Amino acid sequence: MDPELQEIPRRRKDDQPSRRLRKGLYILPSLFTTANIAAGYYAILQITHGSVAEPWHLDYAAKAIGFAVLFDGLDGRIARVTHTSSEFGKELDSLADVITFGVAPAMLAWMWGFRQLTATNTGELYTKIGQFGAIASFLFLIAGASRLARFNITSNPQPSNPGRPGKKYFVGMPIPAGAGVIAAVVHLSLGDPVLSWWTAITWMFMVVAVAYLMVSTWRFYSFKDIDFRSRQRFQLIILFGLLFASIWFFSRFVLFAIALLYTFSGVIWRLQWIFRPKNNPPPPAYREASQIS
Repeated sequence: MDPELQEIPRRRKDDQPSRRLRKGLYILPSLFTTANIAAGYYAILQITHGSVAEPWHLDYAAKAIGFAVLFDGLDGRIARVTHTSSEFGKELDSLADVITFGVAPAMLAWMWGFRQLTATNTGELYTKIGQFGAIASFLFLIAGASRLARFNITSNPQPSNPGRPGKKYFVGMPIPAGAGVIAAVVHLSLGDPVLSWWTAITWMFMVVAVAYLMVSTWRFYSFKDIDFRSRQRFQLIILFGLLFASIWFFSRFVLFAIALLYTFSGVIWRLQWIFRPKNNPPPPAYREASQIS
């Protein structure tokens, strides 16, 4: 018998472990997406138990959303690194984002900023604040869902910074970042709900502003150009270590500062674009995003 024909069965047997490993790699990103959904479900459960007497429930909900942001970043990163992206994974990720970064933060914004205020105070003013607060929370939810829908049906044009070519940007604030802003503010207060009408009104405008940023065409840095597979500078490793240590020991203030800086990064870029010299046209990708919107 031909020796080459004798090698065929052996090669097929040798390929079986690699095929099983490949199938396992396809499951790995979905596991992180499942963890994302679990964190969102846990956050919703904690929100339903939140009250003035037990504000730690709301703080736990905010922390769960923060962990979900981490899981959401890992599932996409792992899928790209292992080349295991799939249509099923993309759809599952979008559905998970609606639950964890849409429904959960909208409920958290309502419960923390408006529900306890109307429950402990009577009067037409507080009733109206509660009603407008519910509308603002719903606007956040529908804006986040619309942001996901636009992202799914388009290639998400990503303008490039002329000064730093190759940097990738999101068109509109991504929904995990919007949910992170809500969670960071609640975590800063340790879950103690809003009990003054003027703070509730300020919170209302903030929730609406974040909702607008999600459906806008303003650009936000995506961090997708950072390749962790390549050799990184030692200073970058130290920077990440300091960041993680700061979050571990001072999570309330550090996470709030990160959320605030990321939000204002899009605002600052927008102001630079508005006040740019008139003979400097906007990036082509931005014009495409404006036409899509």
